[in-house]
Amino acid sequence: MTRRAERHIIVMRMDVIGRKIAFVLAALVGSCLIAGCGRAGVDKSKGLAPAKDLGTTIESLAEIVTPESIPVEGYGLVAGLSGTGSAECPPQIRAYLVRYIQTQLPQSGVNVEKLINSTDTAVVQIEAVMPAVAWKNQYFDVKVTALPGTRTTSLEHGWLYTAELKARGTFGITTRVLANAEGSVFADKIGAAATDNRVGYVLAGGKVLSQQRISLELRRPDFRTASRIRNRLNERFGLGAAEAVSPARIELMVPAKYRGREQRFIAMVRAMYLDQTPEITKERIMTLVKELAVSQDKQTSEIALETIGSASIDKVGVLLSSSNEEVRFRAARCMLSLGSQQSMETLRQIAVDKNSAYRLDALRAMAVPAAQDYAPAVLRRLLLDSDFNIKLAAYEQLRELDDPALTRERIGRSFFLEQIAQSREKVIFVSRSGQARIAIFGAPILCHDDIFVQSAEGDIILNAPAGQKYISLIRKHPKRPSVIAQLKSSFELADIIRTLCEEPSTKAESAGGGRGLGVSYAEVIALLKQMCEKGAVEAQFRPGPLPKIG
Repeated sequence: MTRRAERHIIVMRMDVIGRKIAFVLAALVGSCLIAGCGRAGVDKSKGLAPAKDLGTTIESLAEIVTPESIPVEGYGLVAGLSGTGSAECPPQIRAYLVRYIQTQLPQSGVNVEKLINSTDTAVVQIEAVMPAVAWKNQYFDVKVTALPGTRTTSLEHGWLYTAELKARGTFGITTRVLANAEGSVFADKIGAAATDNRVGYVLAGGKVLSQQRISLELRRPDFRTASRIRNRLNERFGLGAAEAVSPARIELMVPAKYRGREQRFIAMVRAMYLDQTPEITKERIMTLVKELAVSQDKQTSEIALETIGSASIDKVGVLLSSSNEEVRFRAARCMLSLGSQQSMETLRQIAVDKNSAYRLDALRAMAVPAAQDYAPAVLRRLLLDSDFNIKLAAYEQLRELDDPALTRERIGRSFFLEQIAQSREKVIFVSRSGQARIAIFGAPILCHDDIFVQSAEGDIILNAPAGQKYISLIRKHPKRPSVIAQLKSSFELADIIRTLCEEPSTKAESAGGGRGLGVSYAEVIALLKQMCEKGAVEAQFRPGPLPKIG
């Protein structure tokens, strides 16, 4: 081989080595940037394992036992049925109801047997699913069904008297009462399926009696370890969050700030490191920030950083400038959860970006105390969004904040009427699970004149001939052709709803007219749907989903 050829080969080898060195240096610089030496700029990777073991987590020492959604059941009495109930009731259930009602009304002198035997009442089976990790006084939907083999024809217009709910399959056994149920029976009239009047729902009618606890079961019982875990959890989440009840078990109470985010709290408990020092905490933060930036499993890194606490805020903040939207979103959510408001602008940008895949997530991330001074302005803007799911989610959060962008009034004792003026699109949203409510987006909404709308049974009529200055609202007797009441309403939709659904006036009030026709929530939302379909109201009709029970 000639010297010239040898020199050529040497130069080529040096060039290859030089490029490898340059690649390694670039990787090191990128890692430094991600870890906090500069701005994050690397977002794509197949995932990196931590450089070394970062310490013992609570999950490695204990099994976390979380309460699942609990199916519950019971029996109760629905009243106010105007002859559509029945007296039939199995002896065991009848005996139970007599005892229970007597304990609820000990001084009333009510003849319970006569009450049960009336055709104005019906004995019903009650079913529900209590929420997982339920809070004391938390409400949930219940389903009521007339007992099979009875002559009850309809539960419509009924009211469920207070009933007790126990774990499914425990009726007749002395077990703990988990919840109570009470309220107006909702018989859906707008679903695709034919209405079964022997079945109904009490929306938000169940109430949890005591908060459920989460348990940590140590894999190797040891009181010293249990005490260390308890102390670590109380240090992070506040005194009283954890209690070591034995060497094998620790009980947890979800802190109030995690209400509605119970599963996130549980994930944080799992991810919590038992030991901490300034040095190892710093190393954990740098490693986890790097993981959040480049790994496939970003959720694990985000949770672990939030678990560490405020010490991670500055390093996580570097990722707000990432070119990867998911990284920016997760970093911003983590920081806001830790009380840092500097990430609000990032979440706002994502929430208002119509092309973002994380809009709803960013919107919901604002439901934390740290965002309460800034979130309402963002949420009000989102009420104008063309995507109804975004609009609805913003409205739901503004409800929780009791924001003046919406007004709320109680109609009778059945539901809430809520009006949102700050909305270009005119929509009527009606809930069919949770708290019963009608939300009018784009309020006020006015009806046209020259309308005639009649309920499916023909007993409720809305009529306004062309040129008439008001709408006549008529309610007929359900079994006789006579008119019970006739009232007038303006063409404003909210006024129509009030006049239809407020309780009828008493004899003392009837001389002056006013108040309402006592139309039920189920009936009025069926009328609203029909009004939208007939063009009497130029608005979209949007019903929420029915409860998923049974």
